[in-house]
Amino acid sequence: MRNTAKFTTAVLAAGALTFGLTACGSGSSSASHDYSGPLVVAASPTPHAEILNFVKQNLAKKAGLDLEVKEFTDYITPNTATEDGSVDANYFQNQPYLDDFNAKRGTHIVPVVTVHLEPLGLYSHKVKKADALKSGATVAVPNDAVNEARALKLLADNGLITLKSGVGNEATPQDITKNPKNLKFKEVEAAQTPRSLDDVDAAVVNGNYAISAGLKPAKDAVVLESAKNNPYGNFLAVKKGDEKDPRVKKLAKLLVSPEVKKFIEDKYQGSVIPSF
Repeated sequence: MRNTAKFTTAVLAAGALTFGLTACGSGSSSASHDYSGPLVVAASPTPHAEILNFVKQNLAKKAGLDLEVKEFTDYITPNTATEDGSVDANYFQNQPYLDDFNAKRGTHIVPVVTVHLEPLGLYSHKVKKADALKSGATVAVPNDAVNEARALKLLADNGLITLKSGVGNEATPQDITKNPKNLKFKEVEAAQTPRSLDDVDAAVVNGNYAISAGLKPAKDAVVLESAKNNPYGNFLAVKKGDEKDPRVKKLAKLLVSPEVKKFIEDKYQGSVIPSF
């Protein structure tokens, strides 16, 4: 991915101010509504940037779209960079996460088009079935509010715990009403959950981080989230007001094209599922 800028969390933290001040030459901001130049999209490396780069290399030129992809390894900077105009759009998140982010940080990010689902999975180096987890086993879960709730729901849906009725996307371990295996929970950053597998009995891992770590969700997960009626589809998003950007409209159309659907199905073999 020659033209893709890769950022680590550490570099982002050190260079966030510089990036915010200098990147506007290649992107647009809602304040200026300058829709000229390349469309700069922030994305998680896998599968989001891979999907965008497929579009860039195979579909964008014919559609008259100049697309630039910037990879981010965290779940915060893509939204803050979209909010301040350092990038034009992002592609990495689902609706419950975005709702929580906007509410807590006062941002104004809105979805444009839903592209795919990455099923959340429970993984383990110690057991092959969920019911084989021993009493008192430790399970790592993402420490951000939405993904932790999603992880707990996955465990509840598979009979490992019972959650308080109606708790929804705000569930925490304190909302567990039944825990027959007396499971213990270790809250870690979502990106670190795959690395925690050697230190815990099992871990709930987001699909993109599982794939990046060499795991195959459709094959390796002890239990895997169902795609049916799933609210966690990942979408292209922009700052409110930029939905009318003609470049965004072109990209949105390409992301739900038959070519992209085939690419997702062929490359990810059920570990990433098209939502269209």
